[in-house]
Amino acid sequence: MRLAVTLPYPFELTFMQRALIAGLVVGVFAPMIGTFLVQKRMSLIGDGIGHLAFAGVGAGLVASVWPVWTALLFAVAGALGIEWLRSRRKASGDLALALFFYSGIALGVVLVSHAQGMNSNILTYLFGQPLTASASDVRVIVGLGVVITVAMLGLRRVLFAVVTDEEWAKVAGLPSGVVSNVLAVLTACAVVAAMKIVGILLVAAMMVLPVASGQLIARSFVGTLRWSVGVSVVAVVVGLMASREWNLAPGGTIVLITAAVFAVVAVATRATGRSVMATEEVDV
Repeated sequence: MRLAVTLPYPFELTFMQRALIAGLVVGVFAPMIGTFLVQKRMSLIGDGIGHLAFAGVGAGLVASVWPVWTALLFAVAGALGIEWLRSRRKASGDLALALFFYSGIALGVVLVSHAQGMNSNILTYLFGQPLTASASDVRVIVGLGVVITVAMLGLRRVLFAVVTDEEWAKVAGLPSGVVSNVLAVLTACAVVAAMKIVGILLVAAMMVLPVASGQLIARSFVGTLRWSVGVSVVAVVVGLMASREWNLAPGGTIVLITAAVFAVVAVATRATGRSVMATEEVDV
């Protein structure tokens, strides 16, 4: 996949253009999902699902199939399992995440140990490597990104109601259970789509850190959403530029930039006496 226009350095090469396209797509949908997860106080669910996706990658390597599809299967099943445990009060959100965290990573280690001769591929999924993304990788990322973005925009009002006050949403007659499951599945899709770019171990950071910055800047939920996406997109572009210029790990560089932005914004807002996001404006 190559852009129809010629881009300047460092995006003049095909592999950089693929990384840019995939990275920008992830930079849009990851904080979109993250804004709702943070509002729901489920910031760490991306980590939990990421560990399950790692088990799926291991299963794919063992079965000699493309790991993305097995990772997606494991991630979706795990996300629905976490939501089922949480909604039925069989375990708190933190305990449910811990259960899937450790079970997923343990299963992944066991499966990967049996994938003889293919263990070198694991680093790509754990830490991300957008510069090696193939045309098929980019198509999958863009396809999942479009599905996630369209679904989030279409359901944004009911999602906001459910993540803000789930009990009120139930009383109001909203399908809170279905909506929560949809959010869980979309989160699983986001984790799998982003793992090639920032890696399973860092994907949750792309969902949370830009949102943390957006909360400090914005005065409303929709403002937080917009600022989060903006911060994330800028981090992707700057991170890819820095990785090409100084031969840095792209995924880690992107996440470090989002962390640096949050640190700068936190200091600036503290110095000016601004408070964390107020959600008096709830137009979504």
